Amino acid sequence: MTRSVDPTAHAEVTAIRAACKKLNTFDLSGHIMVTSCYPCAMCFGACYWAHVDKVIYAATPKDAADAGFDDVFIYEEIRLGETERRIPFAPVPELSEEERIAPFTAWKNEVAKTPY
Repeated sequence: MTRSVDPTAHAEVTAIRAACKKLNTFDLSGHIMVTSCYPCAMCFGACYWAHVDKVIYAATPKDAADAGFDDVFIYEEIRLGETERRIPFAPVPELSEEERIAPFTAWKNEVAKTPY
């Protein structure tokens, strides 16, 4: 991650990207994620999006925190309201509901799509 200067280049995400490319699919059902540590929130979500069947990990979140990789604050941030977080989240106020959901409307109406 630090060598690539990419904060999303965690091992699990990198492994998912490589596996999906090699298998030519975005669905890793039937596969197991093996990782050196319990996944952070991003990698946790990536495992679900990739539909892996199981995650096997070695080190615990406490082990990671003891080494300076404390991801607990991210899980705490998720539980907070949008305006209470260290990084506030807010919808674009100028958009109508129709504009806001336009990409999803297009997706729902697309006939030649691969369901995700």
